[in-house]
Amino acid sequence: MKMFKLLLTATIVLASFLTPAFAQFPSGGASKPKALPGTAGDQTPKGSSKISGSVVDSASSNAIEFVSIALYNKANGQAIDGTVADEKGKFALTKVAAGDYKVLVSFIGYGNKTIDNIKLAKGQELDLGVVTLASNTKTLNEVTVTGQAALIEEKVDRLVYNADKDITAKGGDATDILRKVPLLTVDLDGNVSLRGSQNIRVLINNKPSTIIANSVADALKQIPADQIKTVEVITSPSAKYDAEGSGGIINIITKKNSLQGLNLNVDAGVGNRGSMLSLNGGYRKGKAGFTIGGFGRGIYNTITKTSLEQTSTVSDVTTRTLQTGDGSSRGLFGNYNLGFDYDLAKNQSLTAGVKYGVRNFSNQQDLMTRLTRTGSTDIISTRDVDARNLSGTVDVNIDYLHTFKPQQEWSVSTLYSRNDLTNDFDANLLNGSNQLTNRQRNLNKNVNTEFTLQTDYQTPIKKNQLLEFGGKAIFREVTSAYSFLIAEPTGDFRPETDQPAGDLTYHQNIAAGYTSYTYTTKKRYTFKGGLRYEHTFIDASTNEGTVGVGNYGVLVPSVNASKTFKGTTLKLGYNRRIQRPGLQQLNPNFNSANPQNITIGNPELRPELTNNFELGLSKTIKKTFVNATFFGRVTNNAISQIRQPSDTLAGAIVTTYENIGKQHAYGVNLFANVAATTKINVGIFANAFYTTLTGLTTGQNGLSQEINNNGFNVSGGIFSQATFAHGWGAQAFGFMQGNQVQLQGMQGGFGFYTIGVKKEFNNKKGSVGLAAENFLSKRFNIHTELTSLQFNQVNDVYLYNRGIRLTFTYKIGKMTMDAPKRKAKSVNNDDVKSEGGGQQSGGGAPASGGSAPR
Repeated sequence: MKMFKLLLTATIVLASFLTPAFAQFPSGGASKPKALPGTAGDQTPKGSSKISGSVVDSASSNAIEFVSIALYNKANGQAIDGTVADEKGKFALTKVAAGDYKVLVSFIGYGNKTIDNIKLAKGQELDLGVVTLASNTKTLNEVTVTGQAALIEEKVDRLVYNADKDITAKGGDATDILRKVPLLTVDLDGNVSLRGSQNIRVLINNKPSTIIANSVADALKQIPADQIKTVEVITSPSAKYDAEGSGGIINIITKKNSLQGLNLNVDAGVGNRGSMLSLNGGYRKGKAGFTIGGFGRGIYNTITKTSLEQTSTVSDVTTRTLQTGDGSSRGLFGNYNLGFDYDLAKNQSLTAGVKYGVRNFSNQQDLMTRLTRTGSTDIISTRDVDARNLSGTVDVNIDYLHTFKPQQEWSVSTLYSRNDLTNDFDANLLNGSNQLTNRQRNLNKNVNTEFTLQTDYQTPIKKNQLLEFGGKAIFREVTSAYSFLIAEPTGDFRPETDQPAGDLTYHQNIAAGYTSYTYTTKKRYTFKGGLRYEHTFIDASTNEGTVGVGNYGVLVPSVNASKTFKGTTLKLGYNRRIQRPGLQQLNPNFNSANPQNITIGNPELRPELTNNFELGLSKTIKKTFVNATFFGRVTNNAISQIRQPSDTLAGAIVTTYENIGKQHAYGVNLFANVAATTKINVGIFANAFYTTLTGLTTGQNGLSQEINNNGFNVSGGIFSQATFAHGWGAQAFGFMQGNQVQLQGMQGGFGFYTIGVKKEFNNKKGSVGLAAENFLSKRFNIHTELTSLQFNQVNDVYLYNRGIRLTFTYKIGKMTMDAPKRKAKSVNNDDVKSEGGGQQSGGGAPASGGSAPR
């Protein structure tokens, strides 16, 4: 990317003038550096002499763009001036005073070259001729960044976590990485929360995917952990981003390269809970590049045991339910991609790609239930359930980018996505004598398609301002066909008249426009503000008629400010976000895989609006980096889970969704990282917030009654990483999640920990690793208690996830460094409330539901 190269090289040039303290780990006590050459504060004497030349690759004789040129006073070693070579490798230093100098020529991926003994007379124009640089792949492969900058980056609207050195991630998936990212919590099912909120958007390389629309937890299992480069936690999104995601945005950046040649990376892992195989290759020659890759992961031997006790009261009759469950699950997840990029001209690029994702997940559970009613004989039954969650996703994108000059660019992006999802279950019903009495089947077929057209333009204003504006159109269609069947004596299935069946068609079209303005002062104040307007057009219907959800528009402001002084960064932000319901909340399919815990969506849900406030403080104290963020979140008309007894006497609890809630949360995120030595890092993080929840439920008199709940939510963890001689390394991580406050009760916490070692060999081309998780405990227990005026529920879920895995990786092929190419921007749909896999109450199968309308 040409602009990236220019910015990167300029940074290298500027960094070369700073003191060694700034070139290594940042220190809050460092002295103020002198003015940089060429800036307003530079008092370096000027002259009438000139030094010029050009830089080429020693092997290919091709010009090297954006090489950094630094001029030093030979007597005292001070930096005098600097510049950057142009696109043809040519450079010139003008207005140089007479004297004795040396010139340092450098660029990433090449060995430095020093031209010594330069004697410059007054008015002389010295041509250094052609300067050759030799590729230095060994130096490139072995470069090690030490200090906190290699782990955390603070920007005005986000926190960036660099994850590409995670040892224990080999053989894992994206959830293993996200568990270690500050501000985030990930439960044992893979559901991600940002500051306690699951109303977030997850992007992959700035792009959405329909696989995420249905289930973030399942989608993350398709991303190999060792292919993740960074994770961006955007806590205060600017107007440029879609208004969706009240809690914020998580952007996962996967590893890419701009190398010339052919390469192939092989990664494999095997363990007692799962195995994986990944093949990723690339070829680049001149202006064109191709990538192809595939990742597959199998999950097996995952055991779950449940215990459920609940009471419900209907028409003055109380039913007590005692249920135990034994289950296991297995899954196959895959992600396959083919990409192409081409430089149409020196300032224009085109990229295209096709991705296919597959998720085949099955869950088998045996549920034994005892129902007790006053004055009636106990009813004992057994239910064997086989649930299937199968999906195939296709994403096709074509993107164009025109760069006029650094920071001035125009892009056009398109994306077509389709997700076919099947979410079924079969159940065998047995009596107390373990005899088959009947069979049930729930069929739910869903298709989610969308097309997005987006254009963005940005331009600098002077040297310290940036203006951005753009427009976007999204066309979505979601269909869901659902039915509930029961077996005839002949063995054939017929529709169950007591259960709803039908079709949901949901059209959601969005038109949006935005403008954003960034201003940076000389005293390192940065302000970023913007406005975004989105208008949503809804056309929804079921087999019973049109759904009463009208069109709506929303104006979304955002303001972010930051100030850096003496090693400390202070950030202040406000934004308004919208959260549209996902299809799991909308889908009216009646999911009774566990008949004691039934879920059903509400197609008349409307979006919720959230106001977010945050104040962040980051400081580097010697070798310790500390970040503290205080935040507030206020949501009205919140989409809330509501549970109430079924209108039958079966003792079932029915869960649905309503726009009846108010949610307030106020808390703090703390993070500290200590670079104990250049080879050992230790990090500690904690999240704590106080939340108040308000909603409505139906009382015993049949009238709506307000209910409230409040309390603290606390979580935290520690991680450590060490590197040793001869290619050895080790890493440890531990996390603890406290109880989580819900509107009608409390969900229990859990813990997670892992350690791993790795040995690299053959000049880092290969590695072998061994990782173990939760090895000190046989199982985890998540204890949940829910209460209302009409029911009480106590649910224990025991997860057996002690595991060990052996990993192997090897790199094949030879690559040479070339100037990075500018890649076209892509569609960025950070939009729509996504559903996690979710903790299943009472051992039931995951709720039926298609992919969410995004």
